[in-house]
Amino acid sequence: MPDYSLYYWPIAFRGQFVRAVLAHVGASWDEADFNTIAALKNKAPADQPIPFVGPPVLVDHGAGVSLSQMPAILGYLGRKHGLIAGDPLNQAMTDKIVADANDVLYEMTLYNGAQMWTHEMWAQFQPRLRRWMTIFEETARRNGMTAQSGYLLGTESPGIADLTACILWGTMTDKLPPLRPVLDETAPAIAGLSDRIAALPQQARLRERSDAEYGNAWCSGQIEASLRKVLNA
Repeated sequence: MPDYSLYYWPIAFRGQFVRAVLAHVGASWDEADFNTIAALKNKAPADQPIPFVGPPVLVDHGAGVSLSQMPAILGYLGRKHGLIAGDPLNQAMTDKIVADANDVLYEMTLYNGAQMWTHEMWAQFQPRLRRWMTIFEETARRNGMTAQSGYLLGTESPGIADLTACILWGTMTDKLPPLRPVLDETAPAIAGLSDRIAALPQQARLRERSDAEYGNAWCSGQIEASLRKVLNA
């Protein structure tokens, strides 16, 4: 039996953050197919491994634990596998970075697809997107990180904060290439960190496998179609 089971759609969106952590710690995991995830999602809460509305869901077989919500899963894995420093401030800052990343995903998908992007809406969003990038960049600066060296919270090795930044900004700009020049200009240290983390052997293998399985899909569906339309205009 693998160490974990992950229930998430075949795209490189919220579930990719969980995959990145599992790959980083060398854990084994399997993933359910689309129909299994859809069936589990629609079950009554009493019949689910943990009551939830949408994936990701992670099952830790060794501990007999099931969790939903990307921030909760990353917090659990980070503490279990030593990827969140023991200092209370560092723990809080890690949680803050994961929460920020989740907010960025929410805004990039216009509140989980509640609306579709138009050219006017995308133009209005640009200052806010750059502000999010700058928030990550300023966090890095305050902790002595540069594009070439260091980590987001000043730790000696990469942790949940760094993996989160890499998957948020690195995967986003990899799947949506017109955004990469914006990241390079606005947050060069974060761009460099994303490249350094992505080059780690475990992450490189994960990206290669993900690209083969999911193609260019990021958040998928009509919201991704609208996003690509405004980006490619």
